[in-house]
Amino acid sequence: MKDYHINIFQREEDGGYIADIPDLESCSAFGSTPEEALAEVTRARTTWLEAAESAGKSVPTPRYLPAIYLV
Repeated sequence: MKDYHINIFQREEDGGYIADIPDLESCSAFGSTPEEALAEVTRARTTWLEAAESAGKSVPTPRYLPAIYLV
């Protein structure tokens, strides 16, 4: 499986956590802890990639790097 960058951030509204993969459109997940959000988005990534491949759509190459890595 390709290595995609995963962002995890806390929601102020409810204290839960959102994990998203910027290179995969609309691939995100929610969890009550950072670890739970990571586990959920990992499952979502697998499903996203399988769905794209079975539909014959191109799978993006991991490209996203947060600004802290561009220095």
